[in-house]
Amino acid sequence: MPEHRAREHHRNRLAETLREEIAIIIEGELNDPRIGSTTVTEVALAPGGKSGHVYVAVVGTEEEEDATLEGLVAARGYIRSQLLERMGVRHLPDLAFHIDRSERLSARMDQILTRVAKRTGKSKARQSKEDAAKAAAAKVAEQEAILATVKVLAKADAYSEKNLIRKPGKKSADKSER
Repeated sequence: MPEHRAREHHRNRLAETLREEIAIIIEGELNDPRIGSTTVTEVALAPGGKSGHVYVAVVGTEEEEDATLEGLVAARGYIRSQLLERMGVRHLPDLAFHIDRSERLSARMDQILTRVAKRTGKSKARQSKEDAAKAAAAKVAEQEAILATVKVLAKADAYSEKNLIRKPGKKSADKSER
């Protein structure tokens, strides 16, 4: 059954507000040394609104990511109470924190695509050299075929001229064609 547009719009607005407020709380109010430099990238709410997933990007190594995730999980209750107070809502979804690795994955994919493009460029260069060699060979073969055709025609003309000159008693080729 399709969901109503108003519910979806409300859920999207709530998710965006949660993202902004959680980012403010993490940056300004949490003093946990485990939490490093983080950015809240997305808050995804379940269709019923009972649960939500908070995705954070952490600048640093995997150890720093793990420590930040531990710190956020430990501060989940404080974050939830601050959100209830700030937003003035009765119900707030249960929040689960996750590390967002999409930036790393996209950077890695860009790196791989760049490598593929370079390899394709090299193979295209090789292929273009091979194509140029094939085209030159084809041109030479075409010129040789034309030259051979010209030689055959020249021999035919010479043969017909010899036959016309040697045998004057026979009818000429022009009269016989008529």
